[in-house]
Amino acid sequence: MSPIVPIKSESQIATADFRDAMRHLVGGVSVITVGRGRDISGMTVTSVSSLSVDPPSVVVSVNRSSSSWPLLTRYGFFGANLLSAEQLEIAERFSGKNGLKGADRFAGAAWNTGISGVPLLVGALAAADCEVEDIVERHSHGIVIGRVRDLIVSPCAAALAYWQGQYVAVDRDEDVARLAEVGVPRGTGQAGSEGRPPRIPSLATIRPTGTIS
Repeated sequence: MSPIVPIKSESQIATADFRDAMRHLVGGVSVITVGRGRDISGMTVTSVSSLSVDPPSVVVSVNRSSSSWPLLTRYGFFGANLLSAEQLEIAERFSGKNGLKGADRFAGAAWNTGISGVPLLVGALAAADCEVEDIVERHSHGIVIGRVRDLIVSPCAAALAYWQGQYVAVDRDEDVARLAEVGVPRGTGQAGSEGRPPRIPSLATIRPTGTIS
């Protein structure tokens, strides 16, 4: 394996420019939950991703200045709750709307206790109980690798995503219906009957909102 050589540049990327660029990246919205009993907190993120199927593992980027960070490192477990489009209010609560912190963010929703003791959201598209395997601290965040110890999956529904500073719904059935309306054969990528390029189904905007860490 060749050694990694850092690329040096005299120019600096402006923070605003980088944020604008990342706004083009569509991210699935999840709530990370940490702690036990009343010593709990959580945060809304778009950084949850599958790392490995064997063993089942996920990776998530967590801001080290967040209230969730001390509980994550103290207990060594976290819940990764993938939100449906109907759980927008939960996403906003865990993003700190109205100054909510800690256990107050959990009000207004139903929760189960995972095998590790972390809260898992009832009705989430999927809720994974994860044990921290490793943390790589870089800059303002920690890259957390979690081994999935338990998993609850709900019936398929529209997913909640975040794009261009807005929450959006991603609905498979609705998108298929839109494709049928314009006469695009599924999976072919062919032009329509009038020679126009196929239209990509648009995401249904739900609500503008602030930034997610």
